[in-house]
Amino acid sequence: MEFRLLGSFEACHEGESVLAGSRRQERCVLAVLLLEDGRVVTTGRLIDLLWNGNPPASARGTVHTYVGRLRARLRPYAVVIETRHDGYALVPGQHVVDVREFLDLTARAVATGDPGERLRCHDRALALWRGPLLADVADEALRGRLGRRLVELRLSALEQRAEILLAMGRHEQVLADLTAPSAGAPGTDGSPSDEDSASAGPQAGFPADALLSRERLVLALMTALYRAGRQVEALALYRRTRRVLVDGLGVEPGAELAALHDRILRADPRLDRPPAPLYAVRVGEQWLPWSAGGHPALEFCNTYAGWGAAPADAPSPGSDWLRGYPTLAVWAGHHDLADEAVVEALLRRAAERPEESAAVLADARAFRSALYACLTDPQDGAAFGAVAAVVQEAGRSAVFTRGEDGLAYWRLRPASGLRLPLYAAARAAAELLADPRRFTLRRCPSSGCGWLFLDASGRRRWCSLATCGTRQAS
Repeated sequence: MEFRLLGSFEACHEGESVLAGSRRQERCVLAVLLLEDGRVVTTGRLIDLLWNGNPPASARGTVHTYVGRLRARLRPYAVVIETRHDGYALVPGQHVVDVREFLDLTARAVATGDPGERLRCHDRALALWRGPLLADVADEALRGRLGRRLVELRLSALEQRAEILLAMGRHEQVLADLTAPSAGAPGTDGSPSDEDSASAGPQAGFPADALLSRERLVLALMTALYRAGRQVEALALYRRTRRVLVDGLGVEPGAELAALHDRILRADPRLDRPPAPLYAVRVGEQWLPWSAGGHPALEFCNTYAGWGAAPADAPSPGSDWLRGYPTLAVWAGHHDLADEAVVEALLRRAAERPEESAAVLADARAFRSALYACLTDPQDGAAFGAVAAVVQEAGRSAVFTRGEDGLAYWRLRPASGLRLPLYAAARAAAELLADPRRFTLRRCPSSGCGWLFLDASGRRRWCSLATCGTRQAS
């Protein structure tokens, strides 16, 4: 069975609705049990929730009737509602519950130190929301009682996702998400818009002013507007946000939001793009990290800094150099894994096919995480398997040919398309994994770095040039 609560309530088996025609309050009882995820809900609490503190005399018997009907409808699908003391609990099983998926994904986003993986978790978590919690079975008051934690987690995910996108230089995506042509998007024209959104965007189901009260979201959207050359709209958004905060909450915008407003008024050039990462070199229009690893496969892993950081101490998303597909293509050329003409062709194609290039970049980040795990833990069979799958895919896209200098070499076919830089990194990874030099591999111990490097002497304890900025004693 599949249960969907993040929007209108749905209970389906193999695509078919199971509770079609059931009473709204019956579905509400089932939703409450699902939200509790195996914990007992007393009959008294169910009565309080269903009738909001004003139950009829027959309320207890009515709840028992609802539970009996639900049991009869769900029994064929192995959904069990147990009676425990003076209440009920739905036995957790193999059923799919979107709330459970959402909580798992937000927890994974917090636990990972890789901004790319964090972004993927947030994307998947937010995509589960189709509107307000239990849109068709609960009113606003009941939603507030049942889903306050879920709404807070959703808003936090929206904020973190927008900040990661900005740090990756993807302000256009922030604008597309937060200024979508829907009633629930925080408009920038200064006009009121308080209706619920019916769109399927990340902000679906939020009144506009509810989003405007989240200053981190407003900071991200104002920055994105400014980077898109829409300074007037960014300032209008600030004025509208200030009205919402002053009129609704009796407070002025915080210091960070006020400072951003001042910087936009002054046209601060530092707002035009994400801050350059530390220890970077400019190649064309892209920032790339200093070379520290001594092998292309290691340099690929070193396009992210902060591998060893605990979630609470994780570095900002600016620690990820692979902020866009162009950086991936330029990186391949910089390390002689692709010819200059090939890189230029890849950049043109990426501009023409933004969705395809974004998908390849996501695959490259996932490969980077698997490769890092594989190199730092030789016993990680799952990581090796993920790396091997891409290596084999790259092998099918390569030909063995002879160059003008008379030497033979492997060359990736042009048919590799936008995946060519990923395949080039995979071939470099295969070479290193088959080389005894991998046993001289070391990892910088700084939690803000974690870069990999070859150390035949076994004496170094940090990256060459101390790129992490910290030298720790052995």
